[in-house]
Amino acid sequence: MKVGVLGAGAYGLALTNILVKNKNKVILWSHTREETDMLVVTRQSSRLPRYTLPSSVYVTNKIEKAVTDKDLVVVVVPAHAFESTIKSIQSFINKTTPVLIATKGIQQETCLFLHDVFKKYCSNPYAIISGPTFARDMIYDVPIGMSLATKSKKVEKVVRNCFENEKTKFRRTNDIIGVEICASVKNVMAIASGMLEGMNVTESTRALFLTESMNDIKELIHALGGKKSTIVSFAGFGDILMTCTSKKSRNFNFGFLIGIGSSQKEIDEFLKTYTVEGMYTLKSIHKLVRRKKVKMPIINLIYDIVNGKKHKEEMLRFLIEK
Repeated sequence: MKVGVLGAGAYGLALTNILVKNKNKVILWSHTREETDMLVVTRQSSRLPRYTLPSSVYVTNKIEKAVTDKDLVVVVVPAHAFESTIKSIQSFINKTTPVLIATKGIQQETCLFLHDVFKKYCSNPYAIISGPTFARDMIYDVPIGMSLATKSKKVEKVVRNCFENEKTKFRRTNDIIGVEICASVKNVMAIASGMLEGMNVTESTRALFLTESMNDIKELIHALGGKKSTIVSFAGFGDILMTCTSKKSRNFNFGFLIGIGSSQKEIDEFLKTYTVEGMYTLKSIHKLVRRKKVKMPIINLIYDIVNGKKHKEEMLRFLIEK
């Protein structure tokens, strides 16, 4: 099949790797000419070290080439660039082409979920994928599982045909909202989990935090119209467990810096060097829960700690008094 992948970050490269192994014809889009030229010449990116982009992948910075006449378009740009990217493709993409959204997050200004942002500009059938999958693991062809959220059997079939193999599996759900909440909020929880790791708490305390986090996310899913059962999916428990316990997670490592008491200069330097999606989502979800009048005090606490309004030690007291 012919697939356009929008976004040449680590996850975009990792998804491209699966697509190529499944014999798909892939065009990879980068938003900058500099990154495009680097990938064309070296076939490598600092975003995903030790990975060489197959020669069969055509790389371009012209978005129309990546979406025109495709069997599937995969959107995997950062959350802050999602809307501008979707705006850019609406004039070129065929209205029947399935779109797979792999970007995670909630829009900051509007508090819209990304599938709602997508629907503002495109009427295409779409799906969301999310699950416990680090890009640096995916390139080694290891068994992975992801939630596939869609209401379209056509999109499900196309996505499975393009991605599924003996190492990659999907579990279908129609709970698009639940999967998007899990995909977004787990990055925020990973920041808090990293803080606790930096504070050198016991594994028992971290288990307490993870359990409380899952309960809070489950209630948030329910409050916003999703299914509580989604919390035990690949997008829920699977991704929360991985992201909130691994030093491979940028969100976890960011929280760790706060936990060990790093200077503001060190923290700012980390944010300049790495994309920490949880920071973008934290602002969004903090606004969303207030707007929807949903009780989720752990979000308020994480927001206050990250912004220097409360001390990190407040987390330990909160977990007992909650």
